[in-house]
Amino acid sequence: MLVMASGVPVRAENGVYSLDQIGAYAGVFAGFGRLNNRIVDVEGFANWGNPGSVVDYEENEYTGGVLVGRKINIGGALLRIEVDGIFSVRYAKSNMLDPVGLDETVETKIPWIATSRAGGEYAIGRAKLFATGGLAVAHITNSVTDIDFGRNMPRRVDPDDSFRESSTKIGWVIGIGIETLFDDAWTLRFGGSYLDFGRSTHQVNRSGNNSCGPGGPRTSCPYKIENKYGIIRLALIRHFGT
Repeated sequence: MLVMASGVPVRAENGVYSLDQIGAYAGVFAGFGRLNNRIVDVEGFANWGNPGSVVDYEENEYTGGVLVGRKINIGGALLRIEVDGIFSVRYAKSNMLDPVGLDETVETKIPWIATSRAGGEYAIGRAKLFATGGLAVAHITNSVTDIDFGRNMPRRVDPDDSFRESSTKIGWVIGIGIETLFDDAWTLRFGGSYLDFGRSTHQVNRSGNNSCGPGGPRTSCPYKIENKYGIIRLALIRHFGT
């Protein structure tokens, strides 16, 4: 027989714990993240004469954070609502935007990410599989730095062919995982999430003093940047009941 007290599972007579607790919970997690970015040189400005050229630049890192949530029983089905914060500096760059001159560097920094998710779960023995989805928010800085150099000319940043855009962006997140109780109110969870913050457009050659490709008009030239993030993590969670 399983006994419940204030929504928190307690040990049954046969020594088995219940995963059907409702109420609030909080936890910490640590894991492995991968920052995935892509820049598209739309008109072939940096990669001269190759419109649509693509550079993928990624970075792997260890990361961690905190989460809080609540389980709600709706008609016998458990709905989980959860928010989390991922805190560490995510940083990736590449100097392959111009693969010949190697004088233009694209860079992305994401110091924090937060998500708000909802989902359901399915019991398999003493474990539960779960799936969630929702909104992701992150502070993202995307930049391209162009360095001019030549004979009898010191190296310098060309501000007209460079940009730096920093803002808080909203995207979406999906996640799956598995968890199990190992004590009356403690859960161990393993899961993964995928986050997508969409595509943004940035302009260089803003003065229009050059063309965006051979034979083109003199005008500003666009880059498009995509920011995505994936994480797998192990979490330790404490349940507090209803």
